Amino acid sequence: MKKLNVLRIAVIAVLISLGGTLTAFAEGTGGHDLGSMLPIWSIIPFVGLLLSLAIIPLVKGEWWEHNMGKTVIFWSLAFLIPFGIGFGANALTFNLLEIVLLDYLPFIVLLFGLFAVSGGIVLRGTLVGTPKVNLILLLIGTILASWIGTTGAACLMIRPVIRANKWRVKKAHVIIFFIFLVANMGGSLTPIGDPPLFLGFLRGVPFFWTMHLLPLLLFNSAILLVAFFILDTRFYKKELAEGRSPQDVIGDAPKEPLKVGGAHNVIFLAMIIGAVILSGTLPNLDAFANQATGELYGLNIYDGVVMSYNSLIQMGIILLAALLSMKTTQKAIREENSFTWASIIEVAKLFIGIFITMIPALALLRTNGAALGLSEPAHFFWATGMLSSFLDNAPTYLVFMTTAGSLGAVEGLVTGVGVIAPEILIAVSAGAVFMGANTYIGNAPNFMVRSIAEENKITMPSFFGYMGWSLCFLIPLFILDTIIFF
Repeated sequence: MKKLNVLRIAVIAVLISLGGTLTAFAEGTGGHDLGSMLPIWSIIPFVGLLLSLAIIPLVKGEWWEHNMGKTVIFWSLAFLIPFGIGFGANALTFNLLEIVLLDYLPFIVLLFGLFAVSGGIVLRGTLVGTPKVNLILLLIGTILASWIGTTGAACLMIRPVIRANKWRVKKAHVIIFFIFLVANMGGSLTPIGDPPLFLGFLRGVPFFWTMHLLPLLLFNSAILLVAFFILDTRFYKKELAEGRSPQDVIGDAPKEPLKVGGAHNVIFLAMIIGAVILSGTLPNLDAFANQATGELYGLNIYDGVVMSYNSLIQMGIILLAALLSMKTTQKAIREENSFTWASIIEVAKLFIGIFITMIPALALLRTNGAALGLSEPAHFFWATGMLSSFLDNAPTYLVFMTTAGSLGAVEGLVTGVGVIAPEILIAVSAGAVFMGANTYIGNAPNFMVRSIAEENKITMPSFFGYMGWSLCFLIPLFILDTIIFF
């Protein structure tokens, strides 16, 4: 009976979605300039996917675990079918290939490479989850994130954090602050750190220009780390008062010094970092781009969907690094790390649905972004940030970077989308990277960290429960950022 009820709800939802989106798309005449033709309700499948992610795990948790992929397919088809009917097969094929091959594929390959390589590095030794140790682990992860990526730092540090706090009952807050700092804010200083900044780098933002975000990072990190230490100390004292102790896990065994296993994987991390940098520098060569027009050379997949050679080289190097890591790392190290593919598979499934269904949302933003009345850094900080919380921060960053480039600045940073005032680009960058922490889907590592934590029997907040934490700790902090920096 329960399965039947779920099926009925799904059928009703898809009929509503198909009807609404088909009405929207039927007004189109074909072509690729979607933003001028799509009404606001064309985002129904995207909103439906987000609501599914937020609500279904709460009411049908076990069903969601086994049917998340089907739900993603369901909402993707709820967009693709009416879109194809309304705009035709050519427009459908073009937009689907463009988002999957040019945006999603490089995105997931980079995440996969960092996940695979960092999973071959294990931190051995006795770690006890005291407030001081947890603070140090979060600080190390925050520092690493800009240099090996938020995904790399999250994968590398989450397992030591989980192992250190194995003895504790109240530990979800440690993972939440880990997401805030390591999976998001820590990646703000280089294009390697977070996908939005990587997209900016590909469009002409100098590699080390993002160091302009250092004052913001120091300010936000200091406040969050102090808040975490106070909160964690409170929970720690409760654990001790209730009779729990690290000795429950460690026993009488002597403390082991900290050491790193699988350290050779640092070479493969360097390969990935080098691949990212290389992909941004190759377009400066005549063999890879038309220097007069900026057009990238590559494989013409379909009607103007071109996979650039520099992107193909980048993905090839990243996949090679992942393969070498898997071949050269002892199986025992990955077992010691509790390494599985489950979390990255879950991220890949969910985010391909997000990328596909957000096509109308991004098209509307690209067309209407300049008409939103954004002119001040604070406007860009909040507009980029709030949408990054739900739309995925990488493409949202690109939309508002493009909007900033359309303002007609005569002085500032020269990029592939126009001249941008530095203070506005800082606001766009900070909004995308920092506010990606507001929800589980704002940045891919968020969802992955949650999945790894749940694999290790840590009860994490629901989608809305996590947002409660971000409303309490992040939004007040972002208001302070606005007053002080923007």
